[in-house]
Amino acid sequence: MIIVDTSVWIDFFHGKDLPEVRTLERILDAGEDICICGVILAEVLQGIREDGDYIETLSRFESFLFLPMNQHTFVKAAELYRILRHKGITIRNPVDCMIAAVAIEHDIPLLHKDRDFNTIAEHCGLKILKTSEKPTKASRKLPPRHGKS
Repeated sequence: MIIVDTSVWIDFFHGKDLPEVRTLERILDAGEDICICGVILAEVLQGIREDGDYIETLSRFESFLFLPMNQHTFVKAAELYRILRHKGITIRNPVDCMIAAVAIEHDIPLLHKDRDFNTIAEHCGLKILKTSEKPTKASRKLPPRHGKS
């Protein structure tokens, strides 16, 4: 089970040949459970320009496990931000703290391409999925359906 950050989805949809994208492709090909939260879903969908792509992506993302964000999640996100600020570290995008809080809350590793998550992992216990450099096939348009039909 893995949470995939928006940064990786964007590169996946743009067909970039990066270790994080190749790791996502392997996860999709293996049929492993992929989790998302409301913030990731909103970020991915708001960046899609074409209506057909939007509808198809939304349909595919409905097959992923949706992790709810409740009051505790948002309090945890604020705590992560404050802990780091007290250490003299400023997270560039506080939304990253929300995504990290969901991952920490559910004890699920995060696949990302955003340096702020490495900082959160180093100081706050976020689990990060390490990427590998092995190349895989070049399918990039949309993730295949898995889970529910």
